[in-house]
Amino acid sequence: MFIQSILSQAKRIASRFARHDGGNIAMTFAVALVPLLGFVGAAVDYSRANAARSAMQAALDSAALMVSKDLSANPTMSATDVTDKAKAYFNALYTNTNAGQITVTASYTTNTKDGSTVTVNGSGAVATDFMKMVGLPQLGIGSGSTTTWGSTRMRVAMALDVTGSMGMGTGKLKAMQDAATGLIKTLSANSRMTEDTYISIIPFAQMVNVGASNKNATWLKWDEYGSCSYPYYDTKAECQAAGQTWNASSNKNAWNGCVTDRDQPYDTTNEAPSGTARYPAYQYNACPSAILGMTSAYGADNVKTLTGKIDALSANGGTNQPIGMAWAWRTLQIGSDPFPAPAKDSNYKYTDALIILSDGMNTKDRWYGDGANWSTLVDDRQKLLCANIKKLNPVTNKQDTVIYTIQVNTGGDPESAVLKSCADPGNFFPTSTNAGIADAFKAIGNSLNALRVSK
Repeated sequence: MFIQSILSQAKRIASRFARHDGGNIAMTFAVALVPLLGFVGAAVDYSRANAARSAMQAALDSAALMVSKDLSANPTMSATDVTDKAKAYFNALYTNTNAGQITVTASYTTNTKDGSTVTVNGSGAVATDFMKMVGLPQLGIGSGSTTTWGSTRMRVAMALDVTGSMGMGTGKLKAMQDAATGLIKTLSANSRMTEDTYISIIPFAQMVNVGASNKNATWLKWDEYGSCSYPYYDTKAECQAAGQTWNASSNKNAWNGCVTDRDQPYDTTNEAPSGTARYPAYQYNACPSAILGMTSAYGADNVKTLTGKIDALSANGGTNQPIGMAWAWRTLQIGSDPFPAPAKDSNYKYTDALIILSDGMNTKDRWYGDGANWSTLVDDRQKLLCANIKKLNPVTNKQDTVIYTIQVNTGGDPESAVLKSCADPGNFFPTSTNAGIADAFKAIGNSLNALRVSK
């Protein structure tokens, strides 16, 4: 009876165990654990591979940029040297150890209409910790970086202040000459052919010099040419307003090449010179050296012409920034007198840039100022001029000319609001030291020679 009771209980317990499915959870979990661990392990391996690939890409980008700079200085570098330099730069920059040895190759294409290019590629493999259990002992990684330069040609107009305050033993004129020469050489070093970079130089004071050899040019007018009975007055309007006699002159042979501001509103526009929009000849005693129109920066002879113009600058006269900017803008114009810029090739992109350096506030133009003190009325003309330069091209809906401005403020003047507002964002360079002039020109050179990276 006792045995039968035990057997009966055992049957009931067995029957309950057969009907109970709670233990299946453990069995299911045990079965699912293997692929679950596989997915987690794969995520870890892929994460390590992605980190290695990201580090590789960053190192390839930097290596491509560095090699391109070397090629800018030495475009005849051999293919072996290009690859060796790329490997050296990459190895110095790549710090991720997951991929072990990376194979680096490089290729270089010289200047075409699309520019010069250097391509640096890298490939390697990351050993797996988990995926090797399912037959994947490693994950391959690879990437590349291409740097292109020279596909954008440049036209650069440099308006340089040569007023009296730039001289007088201050060292500013020499610092400007050295810095401007450095920019010319930098732009020249990155030119591969005559058409790549053109530079014009516009020395300005109260007026500019267009060259006495242009005395018979149709774009000149002579109603401001002459002298006042009282020499203190520079312009016809000033002379007559002071009750003095204006003595008109017809002797063009005595003209020193100077012109004053165009009649308003043409002083702030880029109208072709005809009728009242022509340039008024004037006999200004402090006439700066003549404008040099667009000149190629390619080749030693052209560089010598450009730097020779810079070296010959001297300082004298009052400050009229608008006339310097207006003439810089004029030299950027294609096929239009005076100083027409060369035609542009439709197969290339172009950047037109205007750089103006001045060490003081505006003191005198044709109508306003006394030549010694700051004139906000001259500033107002400059604001109108800058607004016109910055107008969007109706065809491209973009600004045609990039503006850089430099204020050399060694005399404690206030910050030039007009120079700051004229500059495009990030392109205003104020300096209170002569050494800062070089820094400003270097920054502008880096901006103009900015390389673009494509992946």
